[in-house]
Amino acid sequence: MRTLINPFISPTFLHRRRTHLSAFLRRRRFQHSPPTPTMGEAYLETVIPKRIALFEYIKKQQLERRAGIAGETIRVTLPDGKVKEGKRWETTPFNVASAISKSLASNALIASVDGVLWDMMRPLEGDCELKLFTFESDEGRDTFWHSSAHILGQALEMEYGCKLCIGPCTTRGEGFYYDGFYGESSLNEDHFKRIDDRASRAVSEKQPFERIEVSREQALEMFSENQFKVGGSSLLCNEWILAVSAGYFLAMHFTSLSYFEVFLNQVEIIKDLPEDKTITVYRCGPLVDLCRGPHIPNTSFVKAFRCLKASSAYWRGVKDRESLQRVYGISFPDLKKLKEYIHFLEEAKKYDHRVLGGKQELFFFHPLSPGSAFFLPHGARIYNKLMGFIKGQYRVRGYQEVLSPNIYNMNLWETSGHAANYKENMFVFEIEKQEFGLKPMNCPGHCLIFDHRVRSYRELPLRMADFGVLHRNEASGALTGLTRVRRFQQDDAHIFCRESQVKDEVMGVLEFIRYVYDIFGFTFELKLSTRPEKYLGDLETWEKAEAALTEALNDSGKPWQLNEGDGAFYGPKIDISVSDALNRKFQCATLQLDFQLPSRFNLSYSAEDEAKRERPVMIHRAILGSVERMLAILLEHYKGKWPFWLSPRQAIVCTVSEKSEAYAVEVHDQIHAAGYYVDFDTSDKTVNKKVREAQLAQYNYILVVGEKDAEKRVVTVRIRDKQDHSEMTVGDLLKRFKELVEGYL
Repeated sequence: MRTLINPFISPTFLHRRRTHLSAFLRRRRFQHSPPTPTMGEAYLETVIPKRIALFEYIKKQQLERRAGIAGETIRVTLPDGKVKEGKRWETTPFNVASAISKSLASNALIASVDGVLWDMMRPLEGDCELKLFTFESDEGRDTFWHSSAHILGQALEMEYGCKLCIGPCTTRGEGFYYDGFYGESSLNEDHFKRIDDRASRAVSEKQPFERIEVSREQALEMFSENQFKVGGSSLLCNEWILAVSAGYFLAMHFTSLSYFEVFLNQVEIIKDLPEDKTITVYRCGPLVDLCRGPHIPNTSFVKAFRCLKASSAYWRGVKDRESLQRVYGISFPDLKKLKEYIHFLEEAKKYDHRVLGGKQELFFFHPLSPGSAFFLPHGARIYNKLMGFIKGQYRVRGYQEVLSPNIYNMNLWETSGHAANYKENMFVFEIEKQEFGLKPMNCPGHCLIFDHRVRSYRELPLRMADFGVLHRNEASGALTGLTRVRRFQQDDAHIFCRESQVKDEVMGVLEFIRYVYDIFGFTFELKLSTRPEKYLGDLETWEKAEAALTEALNDSGKPWQLNEGDGAFYGPKIDISVSDALNRKFQCATLQLDFQLPSRFNLSYSAEDEAKRERPVMIHRAILGSVERMLAILLEHYKGKWPFWLSPRQAIVCTVSEKSEAYAVEVHDQIHAAGYYVDFDTSDKTVNKKVREAQLAQYNYILVVGEKDAEKRVVTVRIRDKQDHSEMTVGDLLKRFKELVEGYL
């Protein structure tokens, strides 16, 4: 067996850390708590001290190197144009903030140095432009929650000895989570108090977030402990991992290969990093974690911390990999914000689309078709109304609808690249000894439509729209009501155009988005995501595309932000995040430029010179996104109170007695014939009870008909959320209904 010699760890230091951890573990055994998921105390007693020692050794080396090159005067330019002087490799953003004001220094969480996010305590390396961000900014908030994830990871590792995997802030910008491997054990709400208490201890210790840069070899050394031996013929035999540090013999025992596989997950991350990528490691207290950062100055900035929920996940989202436990959390710089957020969550629960969808009989799910919604008549009304709304706009905006197949030979997906990169998310099956797949997206099919005959520049831009049914093989644990499904439709469209037409087409899409979201009552934000490190195509084409998107955004009149390096590998994109009535953010609309699919399918059109063939640019575009997901968002956004134009229950006719029933039927039939959704209640309940039930069922208009109403040929009109009522003729009522529908009210 080959042993691992590590000259960086002091035996005295290691012994001291092991003694401390052993005492902690002994105390933990006698605590009264829920069943404890634990992966083995050897992990805490050996690996953590070793990582800390190696971290401190590398940090010391780096500080010594910096001391030799520090001290040169540098110029730091602030957003207002003012210039501050500092010392190279000595002055930090925190020093600059302190020189401006004490308040700024105590609230600034993160900095930007020449457009690169930067730790407040990280020394500046030369002349630079400096920006500072507080919790109120996206940059500050995301960093705050990312750092809180490290506090959560520390609590999970120290309390349960789990193998930590990844811990980011969430993509929706609401908190953070940490994935960990706990063997056969799992976490639930009963464990949250213990985790919260451990996190609070980390906060009270004011642990600094310290950063070092490491080589690939040092990173592997720090996170692998990967000397092992497989005994016998079975992969499930005992494995021993041995390490020798300055003569001190360490042993770790694993009872199954899966333990070892998860232990190597961070090794997997390291090996997947590009060769030229700077690898960074952060430490806060006992937690040493592979992380690109940046982080807040120290743990004391997190004044309020709370675990929210736990669920299962798969390593890297692949269902054939290790099963992990994911713990979600939220944190804030003050307790008041946490209380407000908890209240917000309680309010949001009341309007969960799964609850409202059941009460309003809109849709349901069945275990015989998981991830595929059954839309009931009232749900189908909303679904069809949303699609009809978009289709109406297609006629106005010059889109042409197409219908494309649901099933394609896998050769199509090999050409598009999805077979190599997306196959695990597809439903694949065999027909006549050939492999086929249900389509997860429409774009390759639209390329076939474009290419089925010779195209001319006169046809461009060609705006092709498709509401075709899509299927994606989402993991069962990821399915969430209508927001994450396996079967869905979206208002998918692809615009084939010339490079010179990109700006105008993008502006047209942005105006389309504004028009639709204004009607829904959404606000939205725009970000331009530019060329990533790894990209396809030539630099000149990318620069032209980014310039066209920039011009379109500037001309749109709406504020936008630059998100450098976050574009797709096949083209830049505009990210659109929408905020609902509860101020939650969602990403529904899509606007992406694509140079690669036209190339992969060898698409072309004849230019003005018919002998010359040119390649079109492809714009991927959606406004609603998934109709299922948009329906769920709108249901929660409106809190179940649909506006009249979209409502599945626009009116109900309630009789006072049997004597007015004939006239009630006549009123019902007139409204129905005019194309509105109307029901009637001729039961023997009191009229007050009928009205109350209609209000609870969210009918927009409640029409009461009595003997006098029948004599006068009118109806008594009550509006859903109003107590007053008035008399109207059916003709006047239908005029009002028409105005409401035409005004999207």
